[in-house]
Amino acid sequence: MLLCLDIGNTQIHGGVFDGDVLRCQFRKSTQPLGTTDELGIFFTAVLRENGLDPKTVTAVAICSVVPAMLYGLRGAAEKYFHCEPFVLQAGVKTGLKVKFRNPLEVGADRIAGAIAAAHRRPGRDLIVVDCGTATTFDAVTATGDYLGGIILPGVGVSAEALASHTAKLPRVEIAQPPAALGRTTTESIQSGLFFGHVGAIQYLLVKLKLEVFPNSQPCIIGTGGFARMFEHESLFDEIVPELVLTGLRQAEALNRESPPGKK
Repeated sequence: MLLCLDIGNTQIHGGVFDGDVLRCQFRKSTQPLGTTDELGIFFTAVLRENGLDPKTVTAVAICSVVPAMLYGLRGAAEKYFHCEPFVLQAGVKTGLKVKFRNPLEVGADRIAGAIAAAHRRPGRDLIVVDCGTATTFDAVTATGDYLGGIILPGVGVSAEALASHTAKLPRVEIAQPPAALGRTTTESIQSGLFFGHVGAIQYLLVKLKLEVFPNSQPCIIGTGGFARMFEHESLFDEIVPELVLTGLRQAEALNRESPPGKK
């Protein structure tokens, strides 16, 4: 089985694949970073809690936007799963043609999401919207060209910024309020966070469609920890929470079958 780890700025999203089947998923806070043993013990414990024997994990795949975590993750993979992990990074096979001006700048999680979207909807123009610490938009053509995208602060970051940089505004639960008009400070903040983000996503999708896909109707795929919160806003054609994990699995398989530098 394959243990896939999506290391984000806020959370680690993990999953175990048995072939194409996702057997379990889990999340933990990225901070504190954790040592090799702390990470290894957590991963083995969470697998057991999900009814899986850690000894059946024979491969580990990682995509990370937190470079400082890679040392501990490599050590955990080697010590607890007895394998050298696959890391999705520049130079590995992805099946995409990355048209970004500097491909090294593209987050590995964004590439993983694009890989999975292209496999999920082959022959379609695509926009992937990942609602996490940041909300990112990625445009992928029907022929597999990764064109680039948009980054804006996520809902959680926006909420934290308000609480941290104002004297009287409180931290609030991130949730859809009962109405756009807030009748308390908490409702007012929730309204701005929720409906403001909905409006931003709607407008940016319109801009991308006009600029990038003026002659087609791209499929919009939502993913990320906050995507479900917008489920009833008709922003996405579908929401796939495990999209990045699936793309990471597909990248690992592609490189295992045909390692970089080999045909």
